[in-house]
Amino acid sequence: MKTDIHPEYVDAVFSCACGNRWETRATKSEVKVEVCSKCHPFFTGEHRIVDTAGRVERFRRRYGMK
Repeated sequence: MKTDIHPEYVDAVFSCACGNRWETRATKSEVKVEVCSKCHPFFTGEHRIVDTAGRVERFRRRYGMK
């Protein structure tokens, strides 16, 4: 195995936009994510649309969907 090619792993804190935080190990000490298993619709069973800058509404207007 080659020496000095592997990244250094440190204790890291991941924080989600919903406020959920968890600790693990990564190459960065702090990582921010938009969705996690606590707020993602697949895991929560909710049907909500994460709208980014009105794209969903523009799509619905364009194709006449309600």
